[in-house]
Amino acid sequence: MSDRQKPLISLRKKPKQARSNELMGVILEAAAQVLAKEGAQRFTTARVAEKAGVSVGSLYQYFPNKAAILFRLQSDEWRQTSQLLSGILADVENPPLQRLRLLVRVFIRSECDEAQMRVALDDAAPLYRDAPEAQAARSAADGAFTMYLEELLPAVPEAARAVVGDLITTTLSSAGKSFSESPRTEQEIEAFAAAMGEMFCAYLQSLGG
Repeated sequence: MSDRQKPLISLRKKPKQARSNELMGVILEAAAQVLAKEGAQRFTTARVAEKAGVSVGSLYQYFPNKAAILFRLQSDEWRQTSQLLSGILADVENPPLQRLRLLVRVFIRSECDEAQMRVALDDAAPLYRDAPEAQAARSAADGAFTMYLEELLPAVPEAARAVVGDLITTTLSSAGKSFSESPRTEQEIEAFAAAMGEMFCAYLQSLGG
């Protein structure tokens, strides 16, 4: 794949001073608003700069192109979700299967609450999804679930646990995406998340979890 198909998505430079961090925050907030309103197809650096009230040159100090801005929005979302879900899975005060039920509930609710932004980011994904930075970000998000399955299924071989992890995370992601594409009531969200959580728990119990 050519460099043209894999644009640079890393920051040109990282903000070090408070003022620079503040400017970065303003740019990213403006980018999120432009993306939610205009969608991925009409998302441009010029629109982001205008929304942020800064010059395009100021934006380019940090972001080399629009793909870099979109990737930063996506990686921030990945990191926040990963931290939230990792915290749930690592909470040994709760029984393992109860942690999984809670994780499913939190994830489905998050998908519904952020559906508009998620759809826009999904549309933008071809701009950066094959870049090494994106692959690294996704890999980091998988570590907590791997450790959770090691705790829950110690007698299951590692390769088999990997299949279990892929099956659950892929199903959760796909089902959450599909479910959140339509407006949902509080009752619908709770019912769907509870049913999915019980389905996963029954599957893990059948494996000895």
